[in-house]
Amino acid sequence: MKTKRIAELQAYIQKHETVSLDELVEQFAVSKNTIRNDVQELVKSGHFKKIYGGVSVNYSPALPFQDRKIRNHNAKVRIAEQAARYVKDGDIVFIDSGTTTLEMVHFMEDKKVTIVTNNIDLIIQALPYENLTVYSSGGMLERRTKSLTSINIRESLEDYNINKAFLASTGISIKNGVTNSVPLESELKALAVKHIDTNFLVVDHKKFDQSALTTYCTLDKIDYLITDQLPSKDYVDFANKHNIQLVVAPEKTGSTVSK
Repeated sequence: MKTKRIAELQAYIQKHETVSLDELVEQFAVSKNTIRNDVQELVKSGHFKKIYGGVSVNYSPALPFQDRKIRNHNAKVRIAEQAARYVKDGDIVFIDSGTTTLEMVHFMEDKKVTIVTNNIDLIIQALPYENLTVYSSGGMLERRTKSLTSINIRESLEDYNINKAFLASTGISIKNGVTNSVPLESELKALAVKHIDTNFLVVDHKKFDQSALTTYCTLDKIDYLITDQLPSKDYVDFANKHNIQLVVAPEKTGSTVSK
């Protein structure tokens, strides 16, 4: 309920741009202390900022999509190439928003696949490949992550017979699980984990032992964890214990995958 409330709170503030705490208390029928705590979490995401007696949209987020896209880019390409190897002709896949998942489309150009996605750049980059059938999850434009988000997201995934999900994350940890900085995105990710048969998490090594605003699933809900470097022993042991396939993308195309 808290995740849903924060997502609705985020959408409300974005719609009105600047709101008072009293207005939020009345709108969401919760205590002022609860609203203060929720607002504090939203401020941590970088999307919002506190003002006297209220909160407003922060139009200068700290980490724009383009900045994240060029960080550790070679590793992200390797991870995406490895992830795309698990996509087979005839698959119906959900591809999450994110700078690593975006790279997957370039390694699927010869496959006949149906893609459901909220990743705006992926939709655009899939245009030349007529063998890729692409469906948008729809919703509101989230400029910081260049994705589509919606409060009413159940119809976004439940009506599709998706068999594989490729998920991104702002940070992962054994304690806090798989996390994301945008609550509305987190709800869509959580729904994907719950309803899709096989979940692939694609993250570079810099995302380990990091946490963002919301947790969309615990780490044990992931079936495949694809990264660019072997993580610490704690993660290896955790993967073995919970039957997670830990896959390290090879340095060179065609080399053996480490597990």
